[in-house]
Parts: sequence; structure tokens; C-alpha cells
Amino acid sequence: MNVGSASRRSLAKLISAFAGARVVSAAGDSELDLPGQAIYYANHSSHLDFLTIWAALPAGLQQRARPVAAKDYWGSGVRKAFAEQIFNAYLVERHGSSSRRQRTSDSGVSPKGQVEGMAEVLAAGDSLIIFPEGTRGDGDTIAQFHGGLYKLARLHPEVPVVPVTLANLGRILPKGAVIPVPHLSTVIFGEPLHLDPDEDRQTFLARARKVLVEALAKHQGTQSPPRQDDGVSAPRSQDRQDNP
Repeated sequence: MNVGSASRRSLAKLISAFAGARVVSAAGDSELDLPGQAIYYANHSSHLDFLTIWAALPAGLQQRARPVAAKDYWGSGVRKAFAEQIFNAYLVERHGSSSRRQRTSDSGVSPKGQVEGMAEVLAAGDSLIIFPEGTRGDGDTIAQFHGGLYKLARLHPEVPVVPVTLANLGRILPKGAVIPVPHLSTVIFGEPLHLDPDEDRQTFLARARKVLVEALAKHQGTQSPPRQDDGVSAPRSQDRQDNP
């Protein structure tokens, strides 16, 4: 399936219209000033999340933006073709040992660990769209982050880390729902972050998460502001550590 740039833009407009997505910067501007390459990270409440972020990107950045998607949902049949061939998604295993990954296609799971494979994507000059919570939430709160975002920022400190807050998107296709319900949503692109040279894992993840929490509270009004001691829980297993 060969999808040209014009077809991609038409698809992007269709997705944005379906999601009722209003795209703004953290300052409220409709014109986005985004870096040429980035690690985009966002809160996760719907299977529409990566589609909506991809559609919100300027045309020149879409082709090199690779959404990280769960292989157990997007890895077979029509969904697989849709994710890989149209969006160039990078499929990852959400469960099991991270030390044994098998590549199922040119754009699929790396035979290395999740983070190592995603680092290869960045080394090739592409951007990533990831969800550090690791699983979908209720759309009103943001769970603690897994360590993958920190590891990627440490491996590629030259690549900006761009927060993307999705407000009300989970109400369009809530967890467990099959039929989407039209609802206005907002996609907020924040100012890029960089890992400080001496910044540890917990501090960076708490700082990155706080940006999303505050933006969600502003645009959705249901997320409580983070406490000063709101850190990131230590992962319970190696799989949780490698889960982005």
C-alpha cells in the first residue's frame, strides 16, 4: 500500500475532524513551532491517541514520525496493515520478557529490547510518538510513567522531548468501547524538554509527567495538580522498566 503525501494529508484532516481535535501550543497558539525530530510523549486513554497526534503534526513532520503501538492490538490483520503501512508504526510487545523480541516486519518489533529498538529509530533520524504510562487510563488522570522515556532521553540527549497533552480524547472511544462517540477534543503541544546532565530517572519522569498533568487540568479540569513529592514509582520488573 503506497500512500502519497496528498493522501496522507487528506487522511490527517479526516482523523482530526472525526476526533473534533483542536490543535494548540502550550501558549494557546494554533501555529505550531516543532523541532525537525522529537520524542513526542502523551497521556493515553484511547486507541485513537496515536492517530490523532500523527494527524496533528505538520505535513513535513508526519512522514518521519513513528508512533509506538501495542502489537497485541495493532499487530495483525487490517489493523497491522493500517498501523505499519500507512502510519509506519513501531510495534512493541506490552507483556513478557523484553530480552527476546522478534522482528515481524521491516517496521515491526526490534529483535532487541523495546528501548534499544526505539533508540535505533531515533538514530535513523525519525521521531517517535510514545505513551509512557504504558497502558490506557481513564482520560481524567495520568498514571506514573515507566522508565522508557528517560532511557530514550539519556541515549539521545540531542533529540528534544516534546509533551503532548490529549484532553477529552478518551471520551470519543473509551476503554472497552467499540463505537466512537463524537466529542470535541484538544491536542496541546508543550515546550520541548531536555534531560539535564545530572538529572536522575525519577526526577526527569516526574518533571515530564507534571507538564501533562497541569495541561490536562487546564484544558479538561478534572486532573488534580501534582503534589510536590509526586514521584515515579519504581518498576516492579524488567518488563515494566522497558515499557515506554
